[in-house]
Amino acid sequence: MTTAVRGRTAQDAASARRPVPVRVAWLAAALVALALVGAASVAFGVRAVTWPDVVAGVGGASNTLAEAAVLQRVPRTVLAMVVGAALGLAGAVMQGVTRNPLADPGILGVTTGASLAVVVGLAFFGLAAPTTVIWVAILGAAGAAVLVYSIGSLGRGGATPLKLALAGAATSAAFSSLISAVLLPRVDALTDFRFWQIGGVGGASFSRILQVLPFLAVGALVCVVTARGLNSLALGDDVAAGLGEHVARTRVLAAAGAILLAGAATAVAGPIGFVGLAVPHLCRLLVGVDHRWLLPFSTVVGAVLLTAADVIGRLVARPAEVDVGIVTAIIGAPIFIWIVRRQKVRAL
Repeated sequence: MTTAVRGRTAQDAASARRPVPVRVAWLAAALVALALVGAASVAFGVRAVTWPDVVAGVGGASNTLAEAAVLQRVPRTVLAMVVGAALGLAGAVMQGVTRNPLADPGILGVTTGASLAVVVGLAFFGLAAPTTVIWVAILGAAGAAVLVYSIGSLGRGGATPLKLALAGAATSAAFSSLISAVLLPRVDALTDFRFWQIGGVGGASFSRILQVLPFLAVGALVCVVTARGLNSLALGDDVAAGLGEHVARTRVLAAAGAILLAGAATAVAGPIGFVGLAVPHLCRLLVGVDHRWLLPFSTVVGAVLLTAADVIGRLVARPAEVDVGIVTAIIGAPIFIWIVRRQKVRAL
């Protein structure tokens, strides 16, 4: 047994000793936190409102400006939760598939690939139907993932965590340059694309949410089904195969679920970073490395983080607001640095 496998086995054993009630308690606490940030998202924003306005607005009333403001915050809150959950889950799965602690949809170039596909589709083909945009974003995310994995697999050792991270960074830089090249000659569309590229959940509507929800639901289901297989992959491909796991099938299914989540989330909210990177690390500290617990916990915590970031962005710059993609970078970077300092980052 190699040193990496022995270390991983010890880590799994330590995780297995975590009592189930402790994990349940953490999951319950995360759900309570989600309810609290959801209430805060509806109650607080650029326009100050009273609690009667909140109650009336949530009930569907829009007789006053305050009630109308609350009514608009409801789908925005739901979209923030849905997108945050998708990114948190996608990040946990990508880290499990690649055994790379630095993997997330942004670093591996998946969100940038989705962004490039959407920009090209809108600029050259005039795509307008929301469902079509979602499909284009998913195809772009899938193409980027295949490209990054192919580049990272070149040379000795195959697709190591370091090579995947470097290939993802290079691919993201190249795709970002291509996006700029497409947008710069189109001054009329540059402003809209620029705000979309930052990432945000403003202007949300229930119709947009319903359009993207089936894609996210299928992606989440695929990811959750592969949780046990991801536990086996964490021991290494040879050990996983020895345990009876179909390594290639599990990796392809899990990656497909994560790509579906990341692509759909990017299509509806733009490329939002750091959620898929920081959330799984934080969740491992609390519930361990068992993906049967890690995946649902990352889903809830991702929703909490993005919703809280959206609330902060609306409060810190009144009467304007800061896009959630900027806030997640400001919040996520220190959290990730703290996690790295507390726990040595290693291959998963």
